[in-house]
Amino acid sequence: MPRKRAGTQAIEEFILNNVKEQPARISRLTAEQFGISRQTANQHLLKLVKEGQLEATGNTKARNYQLTTLLTHYDDIAVTPMLEEHVTWRQIIAPYLSNIQDNVLGICQHGFTEMVNNVVSHSNARHIKVVVQRNPVLVTLQVGDDGIGVFRKIQQAFGYDDPRQALLELSKGKLTSDPDRHTGEGIFFTSKMFDTFSIWSGRLFYARRKEGDDWLIEVEDRHNYAGTLIDMGVHPQSARTTKEVFDQYASGDDREFSRTHVPILLAKYGKEQLLSRSQARRVLARFERFKEVMLDFQGVETIGQAFADEIFRVYRREHSEIEIKWLNTSSEIDQMIRHVTPLLR
Repeated sequence: MPRKRAGTQAIEEFILNNVKEQPARISRLTAEQFGISRQTANQHLLKLVKEGQLEATGNTKARNYQLTTLLTHYDDIAVTPMLEEHVTWRQIIAPYLSNIQDNVLGICQHGFTEMVNNVVSHSNARHIKVVVQRNPVLVTLQVGDDGIGVFRKIQQAFGYDDPRQALLELSKGKLTSDPDRHTGEGIFFTSKMFDTFSIWSGRLFYARRKEGDDWLIEVEDRHNYAGTLIDMGVHPQSARTTKEVFDQYASGDDREFSRTHVPILLAKYGKEQLLSRSQARRVLARFERFKEVMLDFQGVETIGQAFADEIFRVYRREHSEIEIKWLNTSSEIDQMIRHVTPLLR
């Protein structure tokens, strides 16, 4: 059944937000979404092309649309003891973002300076390559370096047996190889301020992107990337603020970072299932640093009895001061949690 007709702004926002994934089908997709004719959808596309927000290629029957790149700036920075991230931001990035709203500018400044500081403090890199790019629906910042690589650095510092364990620990927050100088919160908070966030280092690629009220997570093996590449994107009209994100994971009068969000998908290695107590203990590592832990089972269809028992019965009984919550569970996972915690029935 066709959906209720919407105004021009809603239709054009839909086009801009979906054209990247559907460059050849965006006209049909728009017509179906709003219950309008293909001719009307094409009129909206033509309007966006004339306004310079879209570009069109190909003939009428095989036309593709893509977002117009409004700005791209590259820079190569030498890493020296004198490099200061706030000066780099002010001189190299800020001039290209002067006309965006203050809250988005604050997100960009936070993310960029945190990532540059990580390179200077931890990577042993000689150069940083930075990119600022804009299109109608995304402000993108990239920070790449030629250093040791973030997952390898963490793996070596903590003796982990695999880069994926380094990624799992990094996702929890409060992880740093230099606790006297750093809190280990930079990547945790930055990844939640932006609409899209990815890390590519070595053969491991991790990405998370906001879809409505949820986050979609992707982890895959790729060809080797020497060093680390961070890609961060935020919608130029985003209403999110840095304070909002900090407050979401804080508690108490001192607003301490005491809540964390753990994607259980990151505990899986390849196609293996989450079945054992040792796998559960890998998930549970460093939970004592938090007062509340949210376990996110997105992308995980089932868990074993031993895995569930270790987390939801044994650990919760021994650490009653830590509140463990969970979301995005399948019916099979819900059943297993109820099985090992009969008091929840």
